[in-house]
Amino acid sequence: MVCFMREGCPYGVEGRSTRQSLPVSSLLPSPSCSPSTSKASSRKSTLEVVHKHGPCSPLVQDPNPLNHTKVLLQDESRVKWIQSQSSNGSDGLKASATASLPAKSGITIGTGNYVVTIGLGTPKKDLTLEFDTGSDITWTQCEPCAGSCYNQSEPIFNPSQSSSYANISCTATSCSQLSSSGCSGSTCLYGIRYGDGSYSVGIFATEKLTLTPMEVIDNFEFGCGQNNQGLFGRAAGLMGLSNDKISFVEQTAAKYGKYFSYCLPSSPSSTGHLTFGKDGGAVSSVSFTPLSTVREFYGISIQGIAVGGNRLSIPSTVFSSGGAIIDSGTVITRLPPTAYSALRTAFRSAMANYTMAPAFSLFDTCYDFSKESTITVPLITFSFAGGVDADLDPNGIFFIVNASEVCLAFAPNRADSNLGIYGNTQQKTFEVVYDVAGGKLGFGSNGCS
Repeated sequence: MVCFMREGCPYGVEGRSTRQSLPVSSLLPSPSCSPSTSKASSRKSTLEVVHKHGPCSPLVQDPNPLNHTKVLLQDESRVKWIQSQSSNGSDGLKASATASLPAKSGITIGTGNYVVTIGLGTPKKDLTLEFDTGSDITWTQCEPCAGSCYNQSEPIFNPSQSSSYANISCTATSCSQLSSSGCSGSTCLYGIRYGDGSYSVGIFATEKLTLTPMEVIDNFEFGCGQNNQGLFGRAAGLMGLSNDKISFVEQTAAKYGKYFSYCLPSSPSSTGHLTFGKDGGAVSSVSFTPLSTVREFYGISIQGIAVGGNRLSIPSTVFSSGGAIIDSGTVITRLPPTAYSALRTAFRSAMANYTMAPAFSLFDTCYDFSKESTITVPLITFSFAGGVDADLDPNGIFFIVNASEVCLAFAPNRADSNLGIYGNTQQKTFEVVYDVAGGKLGFGSNGCS
């Protein structure tokens, strides 16, 4: 359930439940894939979204199965990098576009959890890419791996076997729009390095990109990676959905109007979707909050939090001090410490009847539900600018290690002045609509299950 209320409408409106009872089993992942049924599946420009470590993923041979500690370490790396970008304008992401970058491995901040499968080339080759609202360039590994390539699930893309592939010239406008570029003869090179040293370097090129049989994008500009290293799982690369000149969103502006939406499934054993354009049939009740630009990220304005229908007494300056972004690649929402402390206190009070478990990684509020068949949890509601209130799905409240370690899925920043990040756990089951051209972000209820 999602509730959207007008400005000035009080919390705890009669008839609106402020607590939710649910079976503990509904929080635990299933070993089998149960595709979500949603209206979006009938839209022509829609891709299926799956959790890369779940049973619905095409990356089933992933040698790095879901490791909760590693996921949270990766998340922490990503958050530190994002906050360094937003605070001091440092150029930590960019890399020299040479094929001689040192081969480093480590925890990548470019991961996220969710993947889509697109087609590239003529004839079309299917490639599974992580999608990321915090990245600009779309890239995939390419043969020949002049430097090195990591192991991916599908065959590595070979441009020599595609009749629609073309290198981009060094003198092309798009080459100069790259964050980091160089030249090899007359051919444009790109380079992107993530905060831990993971990177992709190669040729900037154009190719035919196929979303669905009816939706084909000619001359799509992408990175054909000749030298790639990092823990990207077995995904073939990354789809960049930021608001940047070379991102997928900008390149397809004439076709899709800089408008896209996604729904992240409630669990790794279900499916969601990523849809481009205003192609009707979307969730009917979408309420919009203003969207701003924070460097290459999508900025939002969090104004308050309620627990169990009661608005927490957090001064508005706490949220405005550092500002906030919404990010598909950050797993756990990062809040100002003052806001997190109030949320934790209210949540613990509402959950006082349950046995607490030891702290785990980022989390200091965990519970042992192993002896419970059903639990009752308070509704957590986020208020955004424009009078938009979103009630989180129960799966958007918890990070589940196992039944005996279920943690409140929020973490505090170091200071209230740090950039806040609204992460993908809290976005689960919402239709999250990015109307980039219109400068607004929408939340719709029950976008997927």
